[in-house]
Amino acid sequence: MELNVKGHGPAYAYTGGKPFDAALPCVVFIHGALNDHSVWTLLARWCAHHGHSVLAVDQPGHGRSACAPLASVEALADWVLALLGAAGVARAALVGHSMGSLIALEAAARAPERATHLVMMGTAYPMKVSDALLATARDAPMKAIAMVNAFAHAGMAAKPSFPGPGAWLHGADRALMRRMQAGQPEMNLFHHDFSVCDRYTHGIEAAAQVQCPVDLILGARDQMTRPQQTGEIARALKARVTTVDTGHALMAEAPDTVLVALRRALG
Repeated sequence: MELNVKGHGPAYAYTGGKPFDAALPCVVFIHGALNDHSVWTLLARWCAHHGHSVLAVDQPGHGRSACAPLASVEALADWVLALLGAAGVARAALVGHSMGSLIALEAAARAPERATHLVMMGTAYPMKVSDALLATARDAPMKAIAMVNAFAHAGMAAKPSFPGPGAWLHGADRALMRRMQAGQPEMNLFHHDFSVCDRYTHGIEAAAQVQCPVDLILGARDQMTRPQQTGEIARALKARVTTVDTGHALMAEAPDTVLVALRRALG
């Protein structure tokens, strides 16, 4: 589904295999750095086939959204709210992974009356990126993509379920990130996205504005956003915390467990 977001141009959102119906309870899925809507396929399809409308977005400059990348979490949160307006959606559950979790948080804070639920997966605050990784992302992005995939996965292959038994998680994620990087030949999208995460400092202030129920779904073996880094933001949000036995790529590593956690979060 393509939407014309005012001030930004066309944006793509996957609707979970069902025609979009703005009258249904809406779930918005917001991906992380160098990803696109495809990381949400299982969760988006389940929601779309069980009474929800779904917008699994490609952020500006990612995947099928041709508009230019935006430079901050705050700008991306405004874009998400504008996209809801373009879709005719008054209120929605906001579900974000990694960088997307910060965007979801900021959007729920900027328009608390429009957020029915906030679900933050693979999150941490602050989401600081090491100087070494930022430098590698700037100077040798293909090397940095390999580094991130080594850190992001606790296992090599998927268990039975989505995307299929034995699927090579490292290879699939690396291919996706390389495709996102190649899609912006005029800039280094990897360094851009990680810098967006690194610069965000408004999390605790944002948490004070959030009015909806909040769930954190974390990977126990996550080396990118460690569960130990979530204590302050979880307390500020009065969040329910669910931990699954995965690394950072929890939607791929434990799809069924994460789906159960999401269903409980959406209530």
